[in-house]
Amino acid sequence: MKPSKFCGFLSLCLLLSGLYETDAYALATDAEQPITIDSNTATYDDKAAVSIYTGDVISIQGSIKVNSDKLVVHFVDGDAEKLVFTGNPAHFKQTPSPGKEDILGDALIGEYYPKKNLLILKNNATVKQGNGTYKSDYIEYDITTSLVKAGDTSTDSKRVRVTLQPKAKAKK
Repeated sequence: MKPSKFCGFLSLCLLLSGLYETDAYALATDAEQPITIDSNTATYDDKAAVSIYTGDVISIQGSIKVNSDKLVVHFVDGDAEKLVFTGNPAHFKQTPSPGKEDILGDALIGEYYPKKNLLILKNNATVKQGNGTYKSDYIEYDITTSLVKAGDTSTDSKRVRVTLQPKAKAKK
């Protein structure tokens, strides 16, 4: 079992009106760190190449931490191809760089594709970063290009909601 390519798992940053490019990145060392998974139960099916963790699942890689009810890791040729976490909701936290405020978020379903550097959050997804809170039923993040897409362009019924809080004024 080699869930070692979990690089840049949750480098979600600012989302603005469904699409925004950002300069916040995961800690450079996150991708080099091992993944530690703690859970109440764990199973690995070698024939199906699937590992399943259930019950108060805590997965950590570097500065990235995910709390979920269930984590399913799909392997291809011994490498983690797809990681799916679920919860009611599942929560994550990630430090974009030293000294920067953590990015927080949650969703009912999250999918991570390490070889594509792609993270997808589905169903009641929320991301809190800096002075903004972003909500959508679908958020897609390309870790390589730092491109974030939120919302479903095929329908107007699924909307993206952004709340930007004013920054506190510095005292003179």
